[in-house]
Amino acid sequence: MTNAAHKADHTASPSTLALATELHAIIGTLRRKLRAQAHLGDLNWTQKSVLRHLEKDGPATVTVLARAEGVRPQSMGPHIAALVAAGLVVGEPDPNDGRQTLLSLTPSCREWMQASRAVREDWLYHAILENFSKQEQQTLSDATNLLRRIVDS
Repeated sequence: MTNAAHKADHTASPSTLALATELHAIIGTLRRKLRAQAHLGDLNWTQKSVLRHLEKDGPATVTVLARAEGVRPQSMGPHIAALVAAGLVVGEPDPNDGRQTLLSLTPSCREWMQASRAVREDWLYHAILENFSKQEQQTLSDATNLLRRIVDS
């Protein structure tokens, strides 16, 4: 069945709603288990989000980071100050506007984030290896492709 055919079949059913509810719960549990492996210390959700943003999109101003989080720049200030104090973020003058400061991850923060990601991936790798047969691993791989379609929709 083509992707268009999948999109054309919008018949709702109680089983589809139950699937959506169960999938949401399972993904939430998986995220919590992965977070537990990460050892991200005492960072709050906003600080973690700022680090992910800087890692993914590169240097940014407080204003850009605040906009990404849906808060005012003044509200972002304490979060940035804590990240700077922890040695995770550093500020440099913006070459295009000297009144602005571009924030970026420190090299030690990048290493820490990579190590944390490696720990989570290692945990997940072993969980898959130890709990699933080769055939089940293939089923999980197929399901991953389906989940990617949900994310990309």
